[in-house]
Amino acid sequence: MPILNGYVSHWFDGLPVARAPLPGSRDADVCIVGAGYTGLWTAYYLKRADPSLRIAVLEARFAGYGASGRNGGWLSGLVPGDRDRMARQYGRDGVIAWQRALNDAVDEVIDVAAREDIDAGIVKGGTLEVARNPAQAGRLAAAAEAERRWQVDGIEVLSKTESAQRIRLDGVVAAYHNPHCARIQPARLARGLAETVERLGVDIYERSPVTDIVPGGSVTPWGTVSASVVLRATEGFTAGLPGLKRRWLPMNSSMIATEPIPADLWADIGWEGRETLGDTAHGFFYAQRTVDDRIAIGGRSVPYRFGSRIDDDGRVPERTIAHLRAVLHAVLPQVADVPIAHGWCGVLAVPRDWEAGVDFDRASGLGWAGGYVGHGVTATNLAARTLTDLVLGRATELTGLPWVGHRSRRWEPEPLRWLGVRGMYLAYKAADWHEARGRGSTSPIAVVADRIAGRPH
Repeated sequence: MPILNGYVSHWFDGLPVARAPLPGSRDADVCIVGAGYTGLWTAYYLKRADPSLRIAVLEARFAGYGASGRNGGWLSGLVPGDRDRMARQYGRDGVIAWQRALNDAVDEVIDVAAREDIDAGIVKGGTLEVARNPAQAGRLAAAAEAERRWQVDGIEVLSKTESAQRIRLDGVVAAYHNPHCARIQPARLARGLAETVERLGVDIYERSPVTDIVPGGSVTPWGTVSASVVLRATEGFTAGLPGLKRRWLPMNSSMIATEPIPADLWADIGWEGRETLGDTAHGFFYAQRTVDDRIAIGGRSVPYRFGSRIDDDGRVPERTIAHLRAVLHAVLPQVADVPIAHGWCGVLAVPRDWEAGVDFDRASGLGWAGGYVGHGVTATNLAARTLTDLVLGRATELTGLPWVGHRSRRWEPEPLRWLGVRGMYLAYKAADWHEARGRGSTSPIAVVADRIAGRPH
């Protein structure tokens, strides 16, 4: 069978029928731009906090079309930024509180899904991080120590034997387990949230692209939604809005999914705990055992398109599928004969300093959240609850977290932006090649790339 390429992602059973577009100009109390996780969670918490609010959500395609319906399905406590750098700016105690809030948000999402009867295929098996050469092992040990230093509880360093008892991967030299993660089916969560907020009385208008956001309203080809509060939740699509071309870089990430794997092969692989799986290579991979017993694995491959261009409904180059297939077979040679069923990609938002933020300006009524650098499945929930408190004028523990009000400088203009990102990932590829040939510590090529990019390391 040919490999299905694009069609948004494997997580959707075909392209869903979109809701009706905005039927003309109208008024609301709150207008939310973007029906991904950030926008839908924000609508959910605002409506529950104040059922009288008239909330309208505007979406260019359909709920979950962007990163929310294409991601790797890691509901994790990973911080969308560099904890050390944030601590230097805002203080260590605030960053520890931020980390704890993200870990708690994992359980919050699980609890809401249960309460609202959203079947998102959730299994809280934690994350298994692995290293496959000495340089990766050095970074993995440092990462495990950093988790403990930031008071993340439950970190368990594993021997090769203990790692294999979880998943029988090839060539693992070191591993650790972080309990603060659950495997999810991303599109089910997005679509379930959309249905939930509609039941609460929120209006979702799909096929309604926003062409401009101004104080007091959002403009679409079909009319304007006038609202005293307008919240932008556009993540990787932000660069398409007026004045925001260089605000966040739309970084590309790609995935493949295998055909369903038979039970006898799973018996050889293990993976009974449904842990999410990642490694410490510079060109890292992320993976999960899916609800329907496939393996879905992703990585960066073609990280950025010139001029902040966006993909065509998730379609990926054939070489990207080939690259991810090779990564999969390197770590799990047991599945070499299992066909690849689907390949796709999507964009995530990366601020220039790789730090996410949340903000609301009461004077203009404009707010936003995002820039999650690929760690948004959980962070969107925390951001939405924070935006809710900010909009309602509540001073809470969440509104005091260090990412509230954080601003990043703009990205460089083209062609500097494209040259910089392409150069960075070529350097990471060279560094991984260097380390795979026996180097005992992180390649200096990667160290230089991190410093030039301002990326956490």
